Amino acid sequence: MHAQRELLPETWVDKYSDELYRYTLVRINDTGLAEDIVQETFLSAWRAKENYKAETSEKNWLYAICKNKIIDHFRKQATNIFTGAATEENIYFDEVAHWRDETTPKDWQLNYDLQIETKEFYSVLDLCKKKLPVIQKNVFVMKYFDDMSSDEICKALEITPANYWILIHRGKLHLRRCLEKNWINI
Repeated sequence: MHAQRELLPETWVDKYSDELYRYTLVRINDTGLAEDIVQETFLSAWRAKENYKAETSEKNWLYAICKNKIIDHFRKQATNIFTGAATEENIYFDEVAHWRDETTPKDWQLNYDLQIETKEFYSVLDLCKKKLPVIQKNVFVMKYFDDMSSDEICKALEITPANYWILIHRGKLHLRRCLEKNWINI
Protein backbone atom coordinates (compact mmCIF):
# COMPACT_ATOMS: atom_id res chain seq x y z
CA MET A 1 0.00 0.00 0.00
CA HIS A 2 1.24 3.49 -0.87
CA ALA A 3 1.97 5.93 1.87
CA GLN A 4 -0.50 8.79 1.60
CA ARG A 5 1.09 11.57 -0.41
CA GLU A 6 -0.04 15.05 0.33
CA LEU A 7 -0.76 17.60 -2.36
CA LEU A 8 0.75 20.99 -1.84
CA PRO A 9 -1.09 23.25 -4.30
CA GLU A 10 0.51 26.37 -2.89
CA THR A 11 3.90 25.14 -4.15
CA TRP A 12 2.86 24.02 -7.63
CA VAL A 13 3.68 27.23 -9.50
CA ASP A 14 7.13 27.58 -7.94
CA LYS A 15 8.01 23.90 -8.30
CA TYR A 16 6.49 22.91 -11.62
CA SER A 17 5.50 25.85 -13.81
CA ASP A 18 8.83 26.15 -15.65
CA GLU A 19 9.04 22.41 -16.34
CA LEU A 20 5.41 22.17 -17.47
CA TYR A 21 5.86 25.26 -19.64
CA ARG A 22 8.92 23.77 -21.41
CA TYR A 23 7.11 20.45 -21.84
CA THR A 24 4.11 22.23 -23.35
CA LEU A 25 6.08 24.66 -25.52
CA VAL A 26 7.95 21.85 -27.27
CA ARG A 27 4.61 20.39 -28.27
CA ILE A 28 2.63 23.55 -28.98
CA ASN A 29 5.26 26.05 -30.30
CA ASP A 30 3.21 29.02 -29.13
CA THR A 31 4.39 30.81 -26.00
CA GLY A 32 1.04 32.36 -25.12
CA LEU A 33 -0.87 29.14 -25.68
CA ALA A 34 1.72 27.16 -23.70
CA GLU A 35 1.28 29.56 -20.78
CA ASP A 36 -2.51 29.18 -21.01
CA ILE A 37 -2.29 25.40 -21.01
CA VAL A 38 -0.04 25.39 -17.95
CA GLN A 39 -2.49 27.69 -16.17
CA GLU A 40 -5.38 25.43 -17.19
CA THR A 41 -3.38 22.49 -15.83
CA PHE A 42 -3.02 24.11 -12.43
CA LEU A 43 -6.68 25.15 -12.40
CA SER A 44 -7.87 21.64 -13.31
CA ALA A 45 -5.57 20.13 -10.70
CA TRP A 46 -6.88 22.54 -8.08
CA ARG A 47 -10.47 21.60 -8.92
CA ALA A 48 -9.65 17.87 -8.84
CA LYS A 49 -7.39 17.88 -5.78
CA GLU A 50 -10.02 16.09 -3.69
CA ASN A 51 -9.93 13.20 -6.18
CA TYR A 52 -6.14 12.77 -6.02
CA LYS A 53 -5.47 9.18 -4.99
CA ALA A 54 -1.71 9.38 -4.46
CA GLU A 55 -1.07 6.54 -6.91
CA THR A 56 1.53 8.73 -8.59
CA SER A 57 3.63 11.62 -7.42
CA GLU A 58 2.22 15.11 -7.42
CA LYS A 59 4.57 16.00 -10.29
CA ASN A 60 3.50 13.04 -12.44
CA TRP A 61 -0.15 13.80 -11.71
CA LEU A 62 0.33 17.38 -12.92
CA TYR A 63 2.16 16.19 -16.05
CA ALA A 64 -0.70 13.79 -16.83
CA ILE A 65 -3.20 16.64 -16.53
CA CYS A 66 -1.01 18.86 -18.72
CA LYS A 67 -0.65 16.13 -21.36
CA ASN A 68 -4.44 15.76 -21.44
CA LYS A 69 -4.82 19.53 -21.86
CA ILE A 70 -2.42 19.41 -24.82
CA ILE A 71 -4.35 16.50 -26.35
CA ASP A 72 -7.60 18.44 -25.83
CA HIS A 73 -6.03 21.34 -27.73
CA PHE A 74 -4.92 19.02 -30.56
CA ARG A 75 -8.38 17.42 -30.67
CA LYS A 76 -10.03 20.81 -31.12
CA GLN A 77 -7.69 21.56 -34.01
CA ALA A 78 -8.30 18.14 -35.58
CA THR A 79 -11.93 18.94 -36.32
CA ASN A 80 -10.85 20.71 -39.52
CA ILE A 81 -8.86 17.90 -41.16
CA PHE A 82 -8.61 17.96 -44.92
CA THR A 83 -9.11 14.42 -46.14
CA GLY A 84 -9.23 15.06 -49.89
CA ALA A 85 -6.95 13.75 -52.59
CA ALA A 86 -3.24 13.76 -51.99
CA THR A 87 -2.56 16.46 -54.57
CA GLU A 88 0.26 17.95 -52.52
CA GLU A 89 2.13 14.68 -52.94
CA ASN A 90 2.37 15.35 -56.67
CA ILE A 91 5.49 17.39 -55.95
CA TYR A 92 7.16 14.20 -54.63
CA PHE A 93 5.72 11.44 -56.84
CA ASP A 94 4.88 11.00 -60.51
CA GLU A 95 1.63 9.62 -61.92
CA VAL A 96 2.65 6.01 -61.23
CA ALA A 97 3.66 6.80 -57.62
CA HIS A 98 7.43 6.70 -58.20
CA TRP A 99 9.71 9.32 -56.69
CA ARG A 100 10.42 12.24 -58.99
CA ASP A 101 14.16 12.63 -59.69
CA GLU A 102 14.37 16.00 -57.94
CA THR A 103 12.62 14.76 -54.79
CA THR A 104 14.16 11.31 -54.37
CA PRO A 105 15.50 10.93 -50.81
CA LYS A 106 19.24 11.48 -50.70
CA ASP A 107 21.86 10.19 -48.30
CA TRP A 108 22.55 13.05 -45.91
CA GLN A 109 26.06 11.71 -45.11
CA LEU A 110 26.11 13.21 -41.63
CA ASN A 111 27.98 12.27 -38.49
CA TYR A 112 25.11 12.06 -36.00
CA ASP A 113 27.55 11.75 -33.09
CA LEU A 114 28.73 15.34 -33.39
CA GLN A 115 26.97 17.40 -30.76
CA ILE A 116 27.02 20.62 -32.79
CA GLU A 117 25.18 18.89 -35.63
CA THR A 118 22.66 17.55 -33.14
CA LYS A 119 22.02 21.03 -31.72
CA GLU A 120 21.73 22.50 -35.20
CA PHE A 121 19.45 19.68 -36.28
CA TYR A 122 16.98 20.18 -33.43
CA SER A 123 16.97 23.91 -33.97
CA VAL A 124 16.15 23.51 -37.66
CA LEU A 125 13.69 20.68 -36.93
CA ASP A 126 11.81 23.01 -34.59
CA LEU A 127 11.61 25.67 -37.32
CA CYS A 128 10.49 23.11 -39.90
CA LYS A 129 7.93 21.67 -37.50
CA LYS A 130 6.41 25.13 -37.09
CA LYS A 131 5.87 25.28 -40.87
CA LEU A 132 3.75 22.13 -40.94
CA PRO A 133 -0.01 22.45 -41.14
CA VAL A 134 -1.33 22.38 -37.58
CA ILE A 135 -2.86 18.92 -37.66
CA GLN A 136 0.24 17.36 -39.26
CA LYS A 137 2.41 19.01 -36.61
CA ASN A 138 0.14 17.74 -33.84
CA VAL A 139 0.21 14.16 -35.13
CA PHE A 140 4.00 14.31 -35.57
CA VAL A 141 4.50 15.64 -32.02
CA MET A 142 2.20 13.05 -30.49
CA LYS A 143 3.93 10.24 -32.39
CA TYR A 144 7.59 11.22 -32.05
CA PHE A 145 7.76 13.47 -29.00
CA ASP A 146 5.12 11.82 -26.80
CA ASP A 147 5.68 8.30 -28.18
CA MET A 148 1.96 7.67 -28.55
CA SER A 149 0.76 4.77 -30.69
CA SER A 150 -1.24 5.38 -33.84
CA ASP A 151 -4.33 3.97 -32.12
CA GLU A 152 -3.90 6.36 -29.18
CA ILE A 153 -3.48 9.31 -31.53
CA CYS A 154 -6.54 8.37 -33.58
CA LYS A 155 -8.61 8.04 -30.42
CA ALA A 156 -7.30 11.28 -28.89
CA LEU A 157 -7.86 13.33 -32.04
CA GLU A 158 -10.97 11.44 -33.11
CA ILE A 159 -9.57 10.69 -36.57
CA THR A 160 -9.58 7.53 -38.66
CA PRO A 161 -6.46 5.39 -39.12
CA ALA A 162 -6.45 6.37 -42.81
CA ASN A 163 -6.38 10.06 -41.86
CA TYR A 164 -3.60 9.39 -39.36
CA TRP A 165 -1.39 7.67 -41.94
CA ILE A 166 -1.98 10.40 -44.52
CA LEU A 167 -1.12 13.08 -41.97
CA ILE A 168 2.03 11.38 -40.67
CA HIS A 169 3.21 10.57 -44.22
CA ARG A 170 2.69 14.13 -45.46
CA GLY A 171 4.29 15.54 -42.34
CA LYS A 172 7.40 13.43 -42.83
CA LEU A 173 7.64 14.43 -46.49
CA HIS A 174 7.42 18.13 -45.64
CA LEU A 175 9.88 17.85 -42.77
CA ARG A 176 12.40 15.99 -44.92
CA ARG A 177 12.12 18.61 -47.65
CA CYS A 178 12.45 21.47 -45.16
CA LEU A 179 15.46 19.87 -43.43
CA GLU A 180 17.19 19.29 -46.75
CA LYS A 181 16.61 22.88 -47.74
CA ASN A 182 17.52 24.52 -44.42
CA TRP A 183 20.00 22.19 -42.78
CA ILE A 184 21.50 19.69 -45.20
CA ASN A 185 21.77 22.07 -48.16
CA ILE A 186 21.55 19.26 -50.70
